[in-house]
Amino acid sequence: MAEPLGAAEHLTESQKTWMASLRANLEKETGRALEDWVAIARTCPETAHRARLTWMKTHHGLGQNRASVIFAQAFPAAEGEDTAQARRAALWSDPNGLAILQAVEGGLIGMEGLVIGQRKTYSAWSRKFQFAAMRPLKGGRARLGLAVPPDAGSGLEPADREGWSERLKASITLSAPAQVDADLLKRLQAAWDGS
Repeated sequence: MAEPLGAAEHLTESQKTWMASLRANLEKETGRALEDWVAIARTCPETAHRARLTWMKTHHGLGQNRASVIFAQAFPAAEGEDTAQARRAALWSDPNGLAILQAVEGGLIGMEGLVIGQRKTYSAWSRKFQFAAMRPLKGGRARLGLAVPPDAGSGLEPADREGWSERLKASITLSAPAQVDADLLKRLQAAWDGS
């Protein structure tokens, strides 16, 4: 499977700032330094991410965000990029769906400050804010959400209850990579411009 846009960041600047703040305040708010929490995390008998988070909450009272930072530090390969790549591979296993994804990503090349976010059920793209997301559909199709109004072009419809950012107001169902044409790329660019 082809790699996603390799040079792109995976966190927005505001996400990086928030993560740095979370790390910086960990000792002050919990009484233990990150290194101490990492040592505790390595004693966790669980191997799945969600089970580890539950264990940390049950045994040490830490919420999901702090626990995720700690486990990412304790088990970097398991919690980091390898997991995002595995989610992407599992999500985009249909060859036509993957070809649509790659066509959309081809339109994103060169967008300065692009941030890729791979979720369990969709792929997302941000600059300061999320401007597009796409999830696979049955039959090798894909649903693309854009941070533009639904009346911004033909074929767009309201993005109701899609499960991605509420900023994505319009969506379109794509059945083939050829649908990622100049018109759709203009809408992608407009969504990026607004982010």
